Amino acid sequence: MSDHIVSAYDNELSTLAGRIAEMGGIAETIVNNAVSALVTRDLELARATIEQDRRLDDLLQEIEMRLIEIIARRQPMGKDLREIVSAGRIANDLERVGDMAKNIAKRVIAIDAGMNSKKLAIGVEHMTELALNQLKSVLDAYTGHDDKAAVKVRDNDAEVDAIYTSLFRELLTYMMEDPRNITQCAHLLFCAKNIERIGDHATNIAENVYYMVTGERLPEDRPRVDEMSVSVE
Repeated sequence: MSDHIVSAYDNELSTLAGRIAEMGGIAETIVNNAVSALVTRDLELARATIEQDRRLDDLLQEIEMRLIEIIARRQPMGKDLREIVSAGRIANDLERVGDMAKNIAKRVIAIDAGMNSKKLAIGVEHMTELALNQLKSVLDAYTGHDDKAAVKVRDNDAEVDAIYTSLFRELLTYMMEDPRNITQCAHLLFCAKNIERIGDHATNIAENVYYMVTGERLPEDRPRVDEMSVSVE
């Protein structure tokens, strides 16, 4: 392969990584905005968040087309093929993160004036901080081709799950104590579940980064959240 072809191929991979990074930045922003809208009851911010998600959809389509073109023209193998396949999977996870944020923003609009306890929403906000830290860390791992950092992100997902379980128990208790809390708490449970799923998508990205760098799969032994096993005392 000539130096010219190698340089062009490197540029294509660099452009692809840049689009992934752009998706990651947008995903982080709209998740933060969606939860801020929830806590502050900002309907305009919620609507803007829903509109922002369209950019993620557009970027995913662009990345998928670029991947097809690269595979057709370059016929990559080995590590290059792993990088391209992983990029497609990571882009898909980031698009799904955007969908989770959009779901929360839509719930903010549905709640409107029905949220009467900011304290309960703050629990979701704290959980979001952890999930966003996970997302930022795994995107850094992708950019740096850092398999060890990817493993750390996957291991730390248990902390997000633990916060979700605790929040689930707390909200369930409020609903049992006073039926007037049921609607509000149900909305917040929906939002919290979406945040927990964002943590799962960060973990999926971590697993793909590890595969991209090492060519191996991480063991399928990470624990899953099971709300039905949560008891309320």
